[in-house]
This record gives sequence, structure tokens and C-alpha cells, in this order.
Amino acid sequence: MLPRRQGEAPYLCWSRCLRVPSLASGKQIMLYFYSFIFTAILSFLVTIFVRKLANRFGIVDRPDSPRKIHNHPIPLLGGLGAFAAFWAVILILTLGYDLFPARYISSSDLWAIFIGGALLMLGGWIDDKYNLAPRWQFIFPILAVLVVLSARIGISFVTNPLGGGLWHLDQWRVGSFLILADSFTVLWLLGTMYTTKLLDGLDGLVSGITVISAFIIFALSLTHKTYQTDVALLAIVLAGALAGFLFWNFQPAKIFLGEGGSVWVGFMLGVLAIISGGKVATALLVMGVPILDVVWVIIRRMVVEKKSLGESDAKHLHFRLLTAGLSQRKSVLVLWGFSALFGVTSLFLQTRGKVYSLLILLFATIILALWVTKRSKQSLTPRP
Repeated sequence: MLPRRQGEAPYLCWSRCLRVPSLASGKQIMLYFYSFIFTAILSFLVTIFVRKLANRFGIVDRPDSPRKIHNHPIPLLGGLGAFAAFWAVILILTLGYDLFPARYISSSDLWAIFIGGALLMLGGWIDDKYNLAPRWQFIFPILAVLVVLSARIGISFVTNPLGGGLWHLDQWRVGSFLILADSFTVLWLLGTMYTTKLLDGLDGLVSGITVISAFIIFALSLTHKTYQTDVALLAIVLAGALAGFLFWNFQPAKIFLGEGGSVWVGFMLGVLAIISGGKVATALLVMGVPILDVVWVIIRRMVVEKKSLGESDAKHLHFRLLTAGLSQRKSVLVLWGFSALFGVTSLFLQTRGKVYSLLILLFATIILALWVTKRSKQSLTPRP
């Protein structure tokens, strides 16, 4: 999948674009390494300040419902620390180095990604403080998607998984709105945002999967087929931002991502998959189990139980792993393992191979769900 509208000229900006030094391969690797380490340290430190800020203003998650498994108030707003660290490092890399022109990421892309993320953080702050109704929570993800579309970031065509060639999505339009391309982009970004939002139920689960996903996109961006060094830099900085936060978020968590952080990481992964081109299938593989879980939750709530999607419950796969007898850490590691396994596999597959892997992932998820359901029933059945 490619992010650019057909016929759009490549970007040749200098001072306003994200660039990667035109250095030898070894020096580029060192740039990525130091960027990751510096971002992780900065995120670690900023999160300390954010944690104090959340406690001071009483923006905490209290264990006031059965689905909440912590036993004392935990500060929210943790995503703000990762967000701040990410953009601080991107600003330094953008302004502080003599870098070659970006091929895939323009200044308008960066502004759109920043503004979209800032809107999510603003909405998350308000929700964490005042506990907005679901219909009001939805406004900020929609605004973030509209900002991205305004920067002409979108999916113009996809590769035919059955026999090569392309399926063009930009053939029909109403004014500047590309009916198929923009609609698919909206669904994709909302899907990734709400996947990470609904997945954020165990300590370290979402932040860890984000680190894994960002590393996979980073590695795929540096293959000979794509070689998108600017995309790779964004991905490795994102991995560093969440790795630094993960120190505070892994069980027992000292701080949570909060509403803004949980949707922002999904937003970033979705946008990176679009901008980088051809990595939507990869993102589907890395986040496959959570996405399938979310799809099942939507079907179950709307069709089977006739409930609102805004209602929370403890029937997600990650909660069922706890009911099946796994500890919180083991449950998180199992889901991390699925993401890492299928993510690494995607590095060696072409489009058709990724489709087959998605089918295998679907089968594996069904088997896991059946096993968890069986174990859960056994654990709830009283012994004679």
C-alpha cells in the first residue's frame, strides 16, 4: 500500500523535512541505535514528571469496577511522556543535522502526525480527568484522522494478494474526497486506534506490543525492497519512546497510558503503516490477535448481547487468559510472543505469504480462544 495520491510529486524539501544522514550503513545503524537509546532515556525521565503531574491533579485510575485488576489508584496520562519524548527527539533530528531530503515523509506529514497526536492527547487528558461518555471520546480520534487526510496521507492502492497487480482505490471521488481510498484510510486508522485502546487492560501489554510493532516496521523499512530510511527513523524513535515508558508500565505498573496514550500508539502504528507503504499487512500480522479480539468483541456486543460498544467488560482475550489461570505477566508475555512471532515472520514473506500467515494467525487465535474458554470454565467449576 502506498500513501501518496497518484501523480503527486516527490518531496524535495530540506529544512522542513525529516531526514536521515547520508552516511555509511554502519553510521546509519549507530544513528538509529543512539536515537532509540536517547528517546528511551528521555521517555523514562519525562514519565517521572508526568506521574507526579497526574497525582497532583488527581488524574488517576481507581479500582472501581470488576474489570480493573489493580488494587490502588494508578496515575494516568502516561502516554503524554512517550508523546513528548518522541516529538522532542524528532525535532532534534529534524533541525539539528545536515540530512538528505526525505522521500517518504514531508514537513506536512510531520505536522499532520503531530497535530493529530496532540488532539488525541488533549482528548485523553479531558477524558482521564472528567470520564467522558463514549460518544464524546469518539470526537478526538475522528479529528485526528481528518487532520491526516488533510495532509493527503492515505491508501491509494493495495497489492492484489491473489495474483500480483494493484487494486486502485483512487478511481472515484467527490470533490477532493476519494471515496474508496479515504474511506479505507478512515477505517484503518480508527481500527488501529480502537484496537490499542481496547487492548489496554493489562500492565505493559499495549506499550510492549507497540515496541514490537515499531521494531518490525523499522526492520522492514531497511530491507533492500523498500529502504525507507526516514520511515525507519520514525519507527525506531517510537520504539524508544514506548520502551522508556514500559519500565514504569510493566507489571506492577506505576502509571498507565491513559485514554490519550492508548489511542495515540494505535494512531502512530496506523500512520506509519500507511506512510511506509506496503506495511498494512505487516501491521495486521503483528497486531493480529488484538485486532481479531476486537472484531469478536464488536460482534459479541452488537449482535449477540445487544450492548453498546462503549460498555466495558472483562471478556477480552487478555482478561480470559487471567481467568484461565495465567498470571498477569504470563498473559502479557503470551500476547507479546504472538505479536513478535508473526511480526518477524512477515519480514520474510511477500504479499501472498502474508495472506497465508493471516489465515494461520486466525486459526491460532481461534485455538487459543477455545483453550482459554475451556480453562476458564474449569477454573470456575467448583470441585467436589
